This record gives sequence, structure tokens and C-alpha cells, in this order.
Amino acid sequence: MAYWLVKSEPSVYSWEQFVKDKETSWDGVRNYAARIHLRAMKKGDEALYYHSNEGMEIVAIAKVTKEAYQDPTTDDERWVSVGLKPFRRLHKPVSLAQIKQDKRLADMALVRLGRLSVQPVTADEWARVMELAGEK
Repeated sequence: MAYWLVKSEPSVYSWEQFVKDKETSWDGVRNYAARIHLRAMKKGDEALYYHSNEGMEIVAIAKVTKEAYQDPTTDDERWVSVGLKPFRRLHKPVSLAQIKQDKRLADMALVRLGRLSVQPVTADEWARVMELAGEK
């Protein structure tokens, strides 16, 4: 299993709305690097759900339910989406400030490539974020 991080502004698509929807198509991504990551996602992979711009914190975990398929928001075949479903909210949100202060997370894509909306997370980074979130 691989780990990922997906970003959404809470005013655009919050975790709470995602939970109400029960599943979503992660679409509208128009960044080439993010597209590569979407294509690499596999069913069952887990993704950190990050509230960007407002809150700026990892709040939950989502699971990939459907691998890359044609993005329904465009006719351009180069762009893809994945299916995601909410898995669970973290015990404690993990803020960007906490992540930036943690030397073990200095190389995390969230720190180095802050604007990238879909990014990989290493197993070590995942484990550290889980520790900071108070997860077992």
C-alpha cells in the first residue's frame, strides 16, 4: 500500500462535506506532477486529508476506492480522477506549523512542494504524522 496527501480548501470541499457525501471523485486537478500521483494511486491506498489555505492542517484519512479514470470535469483525455471515500478523522489535527517544526518531516512534499494538491507520503512520514495526531 502507498500513502498520499490530498488537499482541499474547507470552504470548497471540507472533510465534513466529504463525510456527508460518503464518496467523491477527486477531480479538477490540472497540475502535471499531481496527475502523475493520481495515476499512481491504487485501490486501498490511504491519503491524508489536508485542509489548505484555511486551517492548514491534516484532519483525516481517506481511502482510494477507484483507480485513475477520465476526469469528468474535462473532455481532455490527459486529465484523470480517482475515487476517494472518507476513512476516519484523526484524533488531533496536525498543523502545517507542527510539520515544519519536525525535523523528521523536513523532506515531506507538503513542506518542499507546498502548492502541489496531490502528493506522495513515505511510510516514515505517515508514521510520524500518525504519532503527532495521537494515533496508535
